[in-house]
Amino acid sequence: MSAPQHTRRLVGTWPTGTMPAALITGPKQVEVGTVPVPERRPGHVLVRTHYLGLCGTDLELFHGTASYLRDGRARYPHVFGHEWWGEVVAADDAPGFAPGDPVVGHTMITCGRCARCLGGARQQCTRMTEVGLYDQQGAAAQYVRMPAHALTPLPDELAVPWAVFVEPAVTVVEAFRRARVTGEDRVAVVGTGTIGLLSVQLASRWSEHVIAVGVDPAGLALAGVPAHLVPDAPAGEHSLVVEASGGAGAFATALRLVERGGRIALVGVSNEPEEGLVPGDIALRGVTVLGVQHGIDHYAETVRMFADGTLDGARLVAAVVPARTPERAFELLEHGRSGPPKVIIGADW
Repeated sequence: MSAPQHTRRLVGTWPTGTMPAALITGPKQVEVGTVPVPERRPGHVLVRTHYLGLCGTDLELFHGTASYLRDGRARYPHVFGHEWWGEVVAADDAPGFAPGDPVVGHTMITCGRCARCLGGARQQCTRMTEVGLYDQQGAAAQYVRMPAHALTPLPDELAVPWAVFVEPAVTVVEAFRRARVTGEDRVAVVGTGTIGLLSVQLASRWSEHVIAVGVDPAGLALAGVPAHLVPDAPAGEHSLVVEASGGAGAFATALRLVERGGRIALVGVSNEPEEGLVPGDIALRGVTVLGVQHGIDHYAETVRMFADGTLDGARLVAAVVPARTPERAFELLEHGRSGPPKVIIGADW
């Protein structure tokens, strides 16, 4: 007797045809166009994008300098957008999701089958794809299709523009989990962008001894803790330094700030060599350096932190720009802000 056939269950209505999207069509060229609506796929959810945030990686894609473009994983025209949340439209064989549910999307899409996934190291998945970066359409479109395992529910009170901060904040949570921060730590955070200011907020949850270090006085003013321009920051006094800048010389600054035997959580991504960096200094001072890639396992925890007020994205928003003017969003990201770091696109197609 043959086994019963599984019948796919579709919840909601999955649209077809084309949809509007913001496309990077070449270096420093972005425009609104149309792309196909993603087709139904078992175990996947179609989400209508509400808001997406821009970050430095999007700017690299816009400039044509991103590693994903150089190595061929991404190509123009490119639908960007990896920091986002939206509303479920339809779910194809994806129990637990219903039309109208607010959800936040994960960036990293893992296979769940390779040795690294099965060994508990999903962030090193050998078949990884990343939404809005390579091999997965980004959220700068009317709809985005996601595997059910790469979505986290949002409570209704977080259905606000700054819920886009959940995606970058998971990396901050990973940094502090990896560093095993305690109330005894003296923490310095280098950088006053999104990651840096969220790091200050989270560090302040555990420690009373937190400082912010940066190059932008307006950004430092948002930190809410003692703040120092880079040349004036006290050296060798911090048991934990979070390097959240990725700017030129930022790692050398972190190494100068950390005490003997301390830890550096390296979150900022710099693709340039560091002049004057002496590796022996790390060894002889017993400094531990933690490379922090992402926080794929911390989405639900991070949503709770925003919901209970541990993290607050509202005061970090520079502007919310309509989706129909994506060029304005990139102009602000590159030239038009000081202080609040995040430019958000409202997907009002």
